[in-house]
Order: sequence, then structure tokens, then C-alpha cells
Amino acid sequence: MNKQLGIVAFCGAMLVSSPFAMAQAYRPGPPPPQSQSNRYHGMYDQGKHEGWYKRGGYIPPTYRGSRYVVSSRDWQRYRLKPPPRGYQYIRSDNGDFLLAAITTGAIMSIIAANH
Repeated sequence: MNKQLGIVAFCGAMLVSSPFAMAQAYRPGPPPPQSQSNRYHGMYDQGKHEGWYKRGGYIPPTYRGSRYVVSSRDWQRYRLKPPPRGYQYIRSDNGDFLLAAITTGAIMSIIAANH
């Protein structure tokens, strides 16, 4: 009787544990999307930032420095109208002139350069 009870218990344990034995081995999946999005960040940046501006958009703070701001004698030389009070001309990477607010950097108009 004890022998039969032992065999039944053993068979029951085998039946219960068989699904665990058939489970697939753990394989790590692909990396999370966060790590892939920054994978090539800046890798193909060639320094060409033309076309980042549009009317109603904003100029990044780096373009508001003296390097890109057109002075009063320069806008006269380029035959541009004087900017309204609170606005200034900013020269883009491709030579276009952007009339933008001094305080916010909001672009009021874009004047195409004659290449």
C-alpha cells in the first residue's frame, strides 16, 4: 500500500511539473525604445540647419547672439526696411533674413536672400 501511494504521489508530481519543464528558455528581448531613440543622436549632423524656421515659429536662443543678429548698417546695406520697434533681423544659415521679436524670438517674417 505504501509503495502504491508513493508511485501515485510520484506520478502526480510529474504531471504537475511537466508544464514547467516544457516552458521556453529565457531570451532577452530587444532593448527598450528609449535606448534606441538616442542611438544615432547627432551621428549624421553635418552642421546644416537650413529650413528649421517658419513664420510664427521661434528662433533658438543660440541664434539670438551677436553672430547672427544683423546690425543697423548691415540691414541698410542689404536694402532691408528698418525693423519695427522690438524686432531685429537675424541671418539664417542659408543667408535668408528673419524678422524676429527680440524678447521672445518669434518670427514675424522671412525675407529670402538673393543668391
